[in-house]
Amino acid sequence: MRTYPEFYSSIAKPGFAPPPWVFGVAWSIIYPLFAAAIIYTFVLAYKGRAPWRYFGVLIANLAANLLFTPVQLGLSAFWPASVVILVVLGTLAYFEWAIWKYSKTIFFLLLPYLLWGAYATVLQLWVSVIN
Repeated sequence: MRTYPEFYSSIAKPGFAPPPWVFGVAWSIIYPLFAAAIIYTFVLAYKGRAPWRYFGVLIANLAANLLFTPVQLGLSAFWPASVVILVVLGTLAYFEWAIWKYSKTIFFLLLPYLLWGAYATVLQLWVSVIN
């Protein structure tokens, strides 16, 4: 299986696609914030201050997030990865909408992820169309 940088350099990309190094910078910011949000959501659920289902939504989001790259690199079709990234964005958008009532802190911890996720989803869908 090829690496993500090899894959990314080999495909047609739209003009708004970032250089490969941007992904590393983005995820080095997003993953620690995401980890903090997962821990804080767990604590709120454990204390009965937020529903457990929201913790489950974050775990589902993490699973879809981790599935994206193997699907993208392991299949020759781009559309399965597009479906996965739509699940990532959908679970994240739902979580952000739902958690606002319980914790503004968690909402803002995940806001960079939501913004990056929306951008990455548009990029993935565009790549799926032009490849």
